[in-house]
Amino acid sequence: MPIRQLPDILVNQIAAGEVVERPASVVKELVENALDAGALRVDIDLEEGGVRLIRIRDDGSGIPPEELPLAVSRHATSKIGSLDDLEAVATLGFRGEALPSIASVSRFSLASRREDDAHGSVLDVDGGRVGIVAPKPHPRGTTVEVRDLFYNVPARRKFLRAERTELGHIEEWLRALALVRPDVELRVSHNGKPSRRYKGDEDLFSGARLVETLGREFADAALRVEHAAAGLRLHGWIAKPSYSRASADQQYLYVNGRAVRDRSVAHAVKQAFADVMYHGRQPAYVLFLELDPTRVDVNVHPAKHEVRFRDARLIHDFVYRTLHEALADTRAGQAGELAAASPSDAFTASPASPSMPAWSRSMPQPHLALRVDEARAGYAALYGAPPAQAAGHHDAFAPPPMSPPDAAVDDAGALVPPLGYAVAQLHGIYILSQAADGMIVVDMHAAHERIGYEKLKTAHDGEGVRTQPLLVPQTVAVSEREADVAEAESATLAELGFEVTRTGPQSLMLRGVPALLAHGDTEALLRDVLADLREHGESLRVRSARDELLSTMACHGAVRANRRLTLHEMNALLRQMEATERSGQCNHGRPTWAHFPLAEIDRWFLRGR
Repeated sequence: MPIRQLPDILVNQIAAGEVVERPASVVKELVENALDAGALRVDIDLEEGGVRLIRIRDDGSGIPPEELPLAVSRHATSKIGSLDDLEAVATLGFRGEALPSIASVSRFSLASRREDDAHGSVLDVDGGRVGIVAPKPHPRGTTVEVRDLFYNVPARRKFLRAERTELGHIEEWLRALALVRPDVELRVSHNGKPSRRYKGDEDLFSGARLVETLGREFADAALRVEHAAAGLRLHGWIAKPSYSRASADQQYLYVNGRAVRDRSVAHAVKQAFADVMYHGRQPAYVLFLELDPTRVDVNVHPAKHEVRFRDARLIHDFVYRTLHEALADTRAGQAGELAAASPSDAFTASPASPSMPAWSRSMPQPHLALRVDEARAGYAALYGAPPAQAAGHHDAFAPPPMSPPDAAVDDAGALVPPLGYAVAQLHGIYILSQAADGMIVVDMHAAHERIGYEKLKTAHDGEGVRTQPLLVPQTVAVSEREADVAEAESATLAELGFEVTRTGPQSLMLRGVPALLAHGDTEALLRDVLADLREHGESLRVRSARDELLSTMACHGAVRANRRLTLHEMNALLRQMEATERSGQCNHGRPTWAHFPLAEIDRWFLRGR
């Protein structure tokens, strides 16, 4: 077959295969065009899940009549004019492919009017065949009608799903848009009936928009994140670890206002939650990442679902450390939102400080005399230091000099710590505590396990990762790419405890391994670390494996069920929980405490009715 130029209609239909996957793709492209035109209200009318009709009306700036034919021609756009514009693009749409692609596989109509135009204009396109511009009454803004999607491409149409399924995809995309553009009013109708409305004129961090999109349960569990460094800014919400999902259905990432999927950022978030999330569960979050547009390439996917960062390693590290520190601040009994993810914001004071809460000065607690000898002795043996020295102070499990400054005032006007004061032990498992506004129930084993685990991690971090030389160096066969990574990242590997040299195009010599993990499968661990370094620029495998071992040690050292505690011991445990990072969850992600407000307890007994 000879080489020949494809007709324009076929070219547009091929492009439609990349841009227009289903009705939700059409809604996305048209609504993004409306937002780029400055619209503050967008009406979306749908029939049969968008297959029969998609009508998008907006109150944006409008299109001049003479530019309507250009709008439905390939690679015609008002948003970029040079390579510099493309490299720093800030609009949602910019490729000039969406309208001609959609028009080539539907019965298409484009009507618009600018503020100063005497009347509106309309242009019809039927399966890619462009009509003529005609006058038409129209308010300021633009209306796009897409009827009978894929009517002329039956092979594509038969792959569309049921009406309810296609509508669900549209609603999910609109939910994602509503989270990032609370200033825009979105009205949706389906088959002639109003189905959803997102109000406009709201702030990005308004609780109303969060409840509107993801529900009250997510909003109640949401922690604010706000951090900026190195020309990067990350803000938004992460749900507390106790609010987790079976799937990744509540994970929203926006880069410079564009909803995207990025494996590197998703990996960083997953790693940040690894120490507090129950196995097999997924975190929930809405995160906005902002950076210079020239540092991110948004032109790597036809539908603009993905981006490519020029500093992917820096981005991964920034997201991980921001969220890791934010989650570290989720102590048991902590109230309110998390405004900044910085350990420097933590409350510190000496026992003699006048800023110490009155309840802490008036009722000092003795240390919790629980047996943790096995864990501490095991740790000391690994690092050759006496237990007290390895832990960093005289008693690794002694209570801190004070608790966080979240004290509340009870009915008598006395200051009460966040987790209150212990009143009893239930079935040898739970501690019952009276708080300022109700009752606290603590799982004493889970809580003590987290306290011990955090102390062991702190002690190990102070020592650093030690390398244990192998008696017999081990040859490791790898791919050439893995060998390249090992050679280029030799310093990083050394920091992680590996002594590795390249001995050939596809071979490495392993001479030393992390001391704490020397008895595990270090060859497999090395391969995983190399894979992480190749894909994400850094690896947390060694830390993860170390934490798993320390978690086991802390679990063995924690107080067991049916151990009878005195009130002083119970209160000491509560004070340590209030001061320990991540103490809201045990090492396995289970909650360590629960709060029952007095008003809820009153409802149990119908008081006040």
